[in-house]
Amino acid sequence: MDNHHESQSLFLEGPAGRLETVLWIPARSGTPSFAAVVCHPHPLFGGTMHNKVVYNAAKTLDALGVPVLRFNFRGAGLSAGEHDKGIGEQDDAQAALDFLAARFPGIPLLMAGFSFGSVVGLRVGCRDARVIELMGLGIPVNSTDFAFLTECEKPKLFVQGAEDQFGARKKVEELVVGLRGENRLVVVEHADHFFAGHLDEFNAAISAWLSERHPSLQTI
Repeated sequence: MDNHHESQSLFLEGPAGRLETVLWIPARSGTPSFAAVVCHPHPLFGGTMHNKVVYNAAKTLDALGVPVLRFNFRGAGLSAGEHDKGIGEQDDAQAALDFLAARFPGIPLLMAGFSFGSVVGLRVGCRDARVIELMGLGIPVNSTDFAFLTECEKPKLFVQGAEDQFGARKKVEELVVGLRGENRLVVVEHADHFFAGHLDEFNAAISAWLSERHPSLQTI
């Protein structure tokens, strides 16, 4: 099933100790257009890199021939350390980006995150010059201030369930319309926060956006 990539389970040296990661490398040869990091949802509520939404985002990137790194934040899975309310987790995400940049030198990076992971990933991705694109998946706007995005002009994709209990559709629409740069919001009708029963539409939204932005991906 996964013969189109090589899967590597690795431990990175993170700021709070080792970080458990899985790196998928496309089987096809050649230089990839970009490489991606995907951040997982809240670890105190069972979130890990094996979350279905995170896995599907990674699977969609992988199908486009993009190297993709998933990792467990501090205190999640086999990663060392303790949960740090999204503060230290930004350093974890930075360590993941640094690893990917070293593994694929000179290749642009994409930063994606789901739920809690979107808060961390968007913050880190906005300020890292190597990151050229961002994806906020199921952004929890009801409880989190995303005003920091107003300073970020990088192209962004947002995919949100119309019935997301942590991210009201109207609030997300108001946020995105006020952002600078190129931004796209895809609302998946009838979907909840976890896109249950709607992961195909979720995957299609990611694939469509990236294929438009990187036409060479379509030939893979």
